[in-house]
Amino acid sequence: MPGRMTYTYRHPRPALTVDCVVFGADEPPLRVLLVRRAAPPYRGMWALPGGFVGVDEPLEEAARRELEEETGVRGVCLEQFHTFGAPDRDPRERVVSVAHYALVNLRDHPVRAGSDAREAAWFPVREARGLAFDHDTILEKARRRLRSTVGCRPPGPGLLPTAFPLARLKRLYETVLERPLETRRFRTAMLKTGIVEVCDEVRSQGARGTVRLYRFKALKAAPCDRQGFLPGT
Repeated sequence: MPGRMTYTYRHPRPALTVDCVVFGADEPPLRVLLVRRAAPPYRGMWALPGGFVGVDEPLEEAARRELEEETGVRGVCLEQFHTFGAPDRDPRERVVSVAHYALVNLRDHPVRAGSDAREAAWFPVREARGLAFDHDTILEKARRRLRSTVGCRPPGPGLLPTAFPLARLKRLYETVLERPLETRRFRTAMLKTGIVEVCDEVRSQGARGTVRLYRFKALKAAPCDRQGFLPGT
């Protein structure tokens, strides 16, 4: 970069990486995108997509680049959620990782392995164990963040059409929260917080009649307390 000043430091500096926790929520179970490492350390083990940040590279760009290079997935809205810096988390050297997460419609994001990944695949979250580095810890932290986030704001764009049956929204929440929800309480919570509103249109279900459609009023935080507007979130 032109004009960059060069400094000499007396102390060693840790390396910086990014890791991406991409959840796929289409139908239960909730899934996470993993890659099988093709290079050491932990060659042959499954891990979260990620890698080293370039000297002049913004963190968000590094996360998007690594995700696309290793899995072929692009156009995902990644959000930072935590920094992991245990001194022994990487056997190569002192490495600090800035973790990002996203929630996507799995059907919209087919994967292909690339870069230093031998394979890339969607795994049920509950089966994603024994990952490389400290990725078990990163994944669990991301799961907790995801559950708390959807308890206070609508899921991200692209997961549902503009108008949808409430049952489809409920199924999405059940996938993310990894537990069933009571239908009447769910409908009451959605309408009370003002996250959704009833549309004028209905959808035909053939011999079963019609179903009422709903839409999001606005993609903004709901007026919820620390516990969220859904019990247990």
